[in-house]
Amino acid sequence: MDKEILTKARENLRGSCRVCRVCDGRVCAGEVPGMGGKGTGQSFTENVEALKRYKLNMRVLHDCSDPDTSTEIFGREMDIPVFAAPVAGTTLNMGGKFTEEEYISWVIDGCLKSGIYPMVGDTAVDSFLITNLNELEKVDGNGIAIIKPWKNEEVIKKINMAKDAGAYAVGMDIDAAGLITLALHGKPVGPKSLEDIKEIVESTDLPFILKGVMTVDEAELAVKAGVDAIVVSNHGGRVLDHTPGTADVLPEIAKKVKGKVKILVDGGVRSGADVLKMIALGADAVLIGRPFVTASFGGQSQGVASYINTIKDDLKSAMILTGCRSLEDCNMDILR
Repeated sequence: MDKEILTKARENLRGSCRVCRVCDGRVCAGEVPGMGGKGTGQSFTENVEALKRYKLNMRVLHDCSDPDTSTEIFGREMDIPVFAAPVAGTTLNMGGKFTEEEYISWVIDGCLKSGIYPMVGDTAVDSFLITNLNELEKVDGNGIAIIKPWKNEEVIKKINMAKDAGAYAVGMDIDAAGLITLALHGKPVGPKSLEDIKEIVESTDLPFILKGVMTVDEAELAVKAGVDAIVVSNHGGRVLDHTPGTADVLPEIAKKVKGKVKILVDGGVRSGADVLKMIALGADAVLIGRPFVTASFGGQSQGVASYINTIKDDLKSAMILTGCRSLEDCNMDILR
């Protein structure tokens, strides 16, 4: 990311994020609310470390010089298999210099101008979801809304609000059941039974995403519940200390449910090479969270677009140097 963007982001985030050279959760450990990971911060750090443990096999004896980085998810073409993750709560976690409206408008604009789609989030402040959906409506609903695991009637109500705003898919980040910021505001969130998930899925005709799956058995339950996609995620390490990194559990989950649902993943993805690793490990696409906060706070929509273009260039270069003509060629053979 451009040094000027990083410098401005560091100033504008007012200490809520130090904008470290390596965003791995070590400096901000325990800072929830804030941008850190819960407790020791190990779950955040492990997301980054798990990806680092995988290396790319360089192959250059081939004729792959212009790889296709595009994909299609839920009927929408994307230049690269990347979504902006549903990060919300400027006043709760990001220092409060910018409003939720400013922040999310920059993320949405930068994403759409760069050929990918944003996810917008829900949080302890009810008005933030309304703000996010209003911004999504301004761009004809070109994005996805992710709802917190409130009581089912509230989840369904908010899903309908998202549909009215034009969102082309919806979901629930069930891993937020343990989020400190919600508990501090007395919000009734919690885990869901299989029947709870079925009720929510059946309440909408939009594609439904279940975010927060970290084990094979729960991935299989998600399939049984009828979801269209899962996100392998530990909520950026913000809800449970001492979890494995998402890159470590992704392959075993993909082995069981690949092809039955779309598999998305987040956690520690910072570069195009990281995107390539996650695709090789079994994901259909990835979500990136904290770097979009940095990019928007440091360069507004232009900063977001600049970061996405950096990811694009890095992914294309990594595909060339591993001999991948398309994302379908990205499998475990390119990893060591």
